[in-house]
Amino acid sequence: MTPPDYYSRDRRWHPPAFTPDYKTSVSRSPRLPLLSLENTASEITGPTFAPTDIAPGDNDLLTNFARAGGSPIGERILLHGRVLDENARPVPNTLVEIWQANASGRYRHKKDGYLGALDPNFGGCGRVLTDDNGAYAFRTVKPGAYPWRNGINDWRPAHIHVSVFGSAFAQRLITQLYFEGDPLIARCPIVSTIPDPAAVQQLIARLDMNETRPLNMIAYRFDIVLRGRRSTMFENRMEGN
Repeated sequence: MTPPDYYSRDRRWHPPAFTPDYKTSVSRSPRLPLLSLENTASEITGPTFAPTDIAPGDNDLLTNFARAGGSPIGERILLHGRVLDENARPVPNTLVEIWQANASGRYRHKKDGYLGALDPNFGGCGRVLTDDNGAYAFRTVKPGAYPWRNGINDWRPAHIHVSVFGSAFAQRLITQLYFEGDPLIARCPIVSTIPDPAAVQQLIARLDMNETRPLNMIAYRFDIVLRGRRSTMFENRMEGN
C-alpha cells in the first residue's frame, strides 16, 4: 500500500520570492516560473532519529557551551511547544534544532562583525527530539536585536531560527520565531514580505506565565504545525494489521 500524499503547500501564506524591500531577495529570487513536482520516495520516507543521536543537555543553551562554573549573560527563557501536523496529530521523535544570537545580538560566527560583545559561555545552538506528544523544550537566553545592511537604519527583531524535520523530508520546515510585544516585528523588512497578517502571528512566540519559573526564567510557547497526510486511511489500515 502506498502512503497518501502530503497536503500541498499553501503559497498564499508564503512571501513572494522577489520582494525588493528585502534586498537580498533581489539576487536570490528565481527569474523563471517555479515547477510543480510530485513528491519523490526520498521526500516521503525518513529521516529517522534516535535518542542516541542527541547528546544529553543539547537542548540547554544555558549550559551546553558554558565554561565550568560559568553562565551566559542575558534574560533566561524557557522556549517550549509542540510539533503537530495539519490534522492536529503530534509528530513524535522528530529533530528540532535552534540557533540564535546572544543577548547582545551577536552570533558566534567569524563573519559576524557586529560590535555587540561575544559571550564566552554561550554557543547559540541546540537540538532536541520531540516526545510522544510532540513536545519540545529549550532553555536559553533571549537574543538581542541587531542592525543589518538592508537599509540605512534597519534592525532585526529578537528572533530564534528553527529547523524541524518532521517524519519525512516533505515536512521539513526552516523558519524563525519572534517574541510577543516586540515593536521591531512590524518594522522588519523580512516580516513585511509576508502577505497575510495571520501568517505573521503564527511566527510569534507567546508569553506563557503558566510555565514561567519564578525567580528563574520567563517562558514562551511556540507551537509548530507541519503539513499532514491527505488521508488517515493508510495509517488506520496499518494499525488494523
